[in-house]
Amino acid sequence: MTAPGRRDQAQRRILTVLVFSQVLSGAGLAAGITVGALLAEEMLGSTGLAGVPSALFTAGAALGAVAIGRICQRWGRRPGLALGYGVGALGSLGVVTAAALGNVPLLFLALLVYGAGTATNLMARYAGADLASPARRGRAVSTVLFATTLGAVVGPNLVTVTGEVAHGWGIPRLAGPFLLAAVAFGAAAIVLACLLRPDPLRLARTLAEDTPAPDAEDGTAKTAGRPDRRGLLTGTAVMVLTQLVMIAIMTMTPVHMSAHGHSTQAAGLVIALHVAGMYLPSPLTGLLVDRVGRQWVAAASALILLAAGALASLAPPHSVPVLAAALVLLGLGWNFGLVSGTAMVTDALPPDRRASMQGLVDVGIAMSGAVGGMSSGLVVMLGGYPVLALAGGVLALAIVPVLALTSRPARTTAVPAHAITDAPADATPSAVARGKGAPHDG
Repeated sequence: MTAPGRRDQAQRRILTVLVFSQVLSGAGLAAGITVGALLAEEMLGSTGLAGVPSALFTAGAALGAVAIGRICQRWGRRPGLALGYGVGALGSLGVVTAAALGNVPLLFLALLVYGAGTATNLMARYAGADLASPARRGRAVSTVLFATTLGAVVGPNLVTVTGEVAHGWGIPRLAGPFLLAAVAFGAAAIVLACLLRPDPLRLARTLAEDTPAPDAEDGTAKTAGRPDRRGLLTGTAVMVLTQLVMIAIMTMTPVHMSAHGHSTQAAGLVIALHVAGMYLPSPLTGLLVDRVGRQWVAAASALILLAAGALASLAPPHSVPVLAAALVLLGLGWNFGLVSGTAMVTDALPPDRRASMQGLVDVGIAMSGAVGGMSSGLVVMLGGYPVLALAGGVLALAIVPVLALTSRPARTTAVPAHAITDAPADATPSAVARGKGAPHDG
């Protein structure tokens, strides 16, 4: 079988396995998103500290991203992702135990460990892109993200059911979703450990070694073994900013709704719609990233997040539909930023350095989420939810100058070979020399 045929056959199988595992693990995401802040508020008795769980499991996601990235770099995607989900399942059980005992220190430690599962769910998108051609990389990433939709949307709507199960076992109702998370993450770990074969990253390296020279039209780093720093930094900045804004507003929305008399079920519905906005548009987003360009989609994410923040800040506290619409937009803006940023980062990294660098990128994403989660409670306590939402939307606009600065052509008189190769037939030499021979989106 030829290398392209081998790549395509393996990619189809790998995407199928990843889709199955993402459907399972998506349900595990619902616990921290939907009831994490409410559980902390109940155990700590303070709204100002309600953002701590989000900060803790996103900090845990940062630590998990480092470890998973290193394991993937050395042994491949299969052991790294399977271990990450296994650790996340243990963290979920730890949260349930802490809630049952009323042990706050154990709760904080368990939330930190639970973050490994959320990190793994996000890092799985890179496995979908390992064997994808540059022209289909955005769609490969979006396929993995889209698969999360089913579990992630169903999960928040099971808050009441899982709460009743937990109550029947003598456990606080708000710990119920973490029981579901333990089962979901554990099942995803088993699926990946048994079925993710061949390992996508290891096969990508093998195929890269068998290729005598890099394709001039390849969207990966043009110099073998060396990352494209500009693309790497741009993609990272886009994902860091979108994550910070999304986590900050999302974390405090259930608390805001609870403070105005809404039920946990209503908050779960809003979060379910938000999660749908995060993952459901992924196929369209991937197509836009591949056809329109990485940077245009990233710029659109900034505008969508601004609209989401403005709508959330103006939403009447009693209006579930308006809050839901704002949270759907918030999820959509995050989706645009994540898919476009992931494509930029993957384009910029050669296979032999991809996993460890992607792990470090996701550390930055997770830490920005930790900052957003930790600060969100304090901002709401001092200024209110509308201030938090509007400030987040305005902050998202920082993506635009980042794109403008990093897309400027480098100051050089030399014309890179790939600029000439990638230029359209009707491009003038002067246009090519200025870096304008072809639109650059990654």
